[in-house]
Amino acid sequence: MNIYSAISSNKWKTWIIMVLFVVFITTLVYVLAKAFGFNLSLVGFSFIIAGLMSLGSYYYSDKLVLATAGAQKVSKAEYPEYYRIVENLALGSGLPMPKIYVINDPSPNAFATGRSPKNAVVCATTGLLSALSEIELEGVIAHELSHIKNLDVRLMAIVAILVGSVAILADIFMRSLWFSGNNRDNRGNQIFLIIGVVFAILSPIIATLIQLAVSRKREFLADASGSLLTRYPEGLASALEKISKSRIPLRTANNATAHLFISNPFGKTSHFLSSLFNTHPPIEERIKILRSM
Repeated sequence: MNIYSAISSNKWKTWIIMVLFVVFITTLVYVLAKAFGFNLSLVGFSFIIAGLMSLGSYYYSDKLVLATAGAQKVSKAEYPEYYRIVENLALGSGLPMPKIYVINDPSPNAFATGRSPKNAVVCATTGLLSALSEIELEGVIAHELSHIKNLDVRLMAIVAILVGSVAILADIFMRSLWFSGNNRDNRGNQIFLIIGVVFAILSPIIATLIQLAVSRKREFLADASGSLLTRYPEGLASALEKISKSRIPLRTANNATAHLFISNPFGKTSHFLSSLFNTHPPIEERIKILRSM
């Protein structure tokens, strides 16, 4: 596999998942509407609420993420090598210079945030900066800049809107079912009612799994795009190898921001269910693909 085919593959796989997600939501809306005689205006209202909530988080998520992670903005004088690497790679990728932040934490990790390249942020832990060589740090920073260039934060915000809409629709259906009492026998097709209950229970889980699948594909894409930027996949592969050996979880990590980091901030997950709900593909698989480029 070469870098260009890896980038192309991950792009179209992401869009296939997104198309399936839209089909899934359309089917969900149809089944719930048929099952319980939903007024379409109620369905539309639920989408508007989910959209407004996600829109707010989209515009303020970078500030919330940085505050939650305990990240501090740093200058070139404080971290000259880190600053120079970001500056050179941003120039090489045609991106505006992002703001540079550091988290004082021994766990080696990094992330990028910001809704567009103009207000982007690159953040690394002190553990990462001390553990990696210059060539390895370049690989990590190139990965994070690729997330910015590929507009992954924007894509995940759209996915969050879809996931939020599914959760609200399922909640409205279950509450309506609960409060309708005996009247539900006269409302909607009974077969659709049974299917609707199953959909309402399973749809938030399915939507979350789709969200995580998109997140994992974007990690593969950022790996390939970052390698194209540095022209040296081994730098990132070696960095991921070092990161994977760390058993120190990030102190400020939480489920809402875990998908942003280059590696799972909670440490390794070994069993199937944990891997299924993981925001990142297995690090061993990422290293294998990078070394095959």
